[in-house]
Amino acid sequence: RNVRMMGIVSLLTDASSEMVYPVLPLFLANVLGAPVVAVGVIESLAEATASFMKLGSGWVSDRIGRRKPLVALGYTLSNVVKPVLALTQSWPAVLVLRMADRLGKGVRTAPRDALIAESCTAAERGRSFGVHRALDTAGAALGPLIAWLVLSLDPGAGGYRTIFAISAIPGAAAILVVLLGVRDTSAPAAKTAPTARITLRGLPRPLAVFTAISFVFALANSSDAMLILRAQDLGAAAATIPLMYVLFNVVGALLAGPLGARSDRVGRRAMLVFGFGGYALVYLGFALARGAAAPWALFALYGIPYAATEGMARAYVCDLAGPVGRGTALGGYTLVLGMAALPSSALAGLLWDTLTHAAPFAVSAVLMGASALALLLGGRRLGPEPGGEIAG
Repeated sequence: RNVRMMGIVSLLTDASSEMVYPVLPLFLANVLGAPVVAVGVIESLAEATASFMKLGSGWVSDRIGRRKPLVALGYTLSNVVKPVLALTQSWPAVLVLRMADRLGKGVRTAPRDALIAESCTAAERGRSFGVHRALDTAGAALGPLIAWLVLSLDPGAGGYRTIFAISAIPGAAAILVVLLGVRDTSAPAAKTAPTARITLRGLPRPLAVFTAISFVFALANSSDAMLILRAQDLGAAAATIPLMYVLFNVVGALLAGPLGARSDRVGRRAMLVFGFGGYALVYLGFALARGAAAPWALFALYGIPYAATEGMARAYVCDLAGPVGRGTALGGYTLVLGMAALPSSALAGLLWDTLTHAAPFAVSAVLMGASALALLLGGRRLGPEPGGEIAG
């Protein structure tokens, strides 16, 4: 029940978020006149805010032995602030609201993932995270479709602001579902943990190695805002870019469940190697692309590694961490990703403004490829494949 309910909550929240997100970089650049480096700074600070908060919220949920209160708080905060974007007149105001939105994501994510992990057996974990990701991504496909319809009717500043206002409808529905449909779980072993402070000491070494590799990958994985601006840079009309995002999310939604179930059989690490390598190829494609048709193919291909990694990385962290302190482990993992996200998009924007528009994607492709290789060769340091062991 919790996997299904949380999937519906994520579907509704992503329908709200993703009708805003694909057009927000275009609103900043085309309406508010923000430079690309400012777009990068906004995304860097926003994503870092989310990741830094995840450690604290995961730890708190372990300490109190309850997940739902923090999940509900996080979804409420995010879904309340997005519609306020309709009133903004400057990019610093967008920065404040974007950080508040991501603060809500940071509050909810680690407790939500721990709740999903505790609502299924270990043998079903990959499938459960995959199903949740599929529903999440289905909402992420619906949102940009609505944005495209609105921008097709009104391509000016008013169209962008209408989208931001409409995002309140699925956002309010998501809050109701999480309050009425989700049941809490308990974590008695973590609840009685002797430490009264946040600490990542004692977490398994394989988890530390995987987190270090993920840091390099996250450093390369700048915000999708850069991909959106690259699509416009290659000649795509602003009103059509949300449709590219629809295509990306449809591919991701269709593949997330099957790839999650496959990770239960072949092992999580093998799936993540495939995903990291796929990201490298897609970013290389954005670096080398020419013409307005190329982003359509690249956004479609982008959905494949996204489906292979987004839910699987969290499932792999749960595998490596074990049942005690799972919320803290998830929060610590995302904290490290936040440390990488802090400079990631800002540096990408700086490379765009000072070198060439292809430069940030070429650099990302190299780092992503290195991450895939490190994960492939990790072997002994990462230990046996938890997914493979479960399947066996």
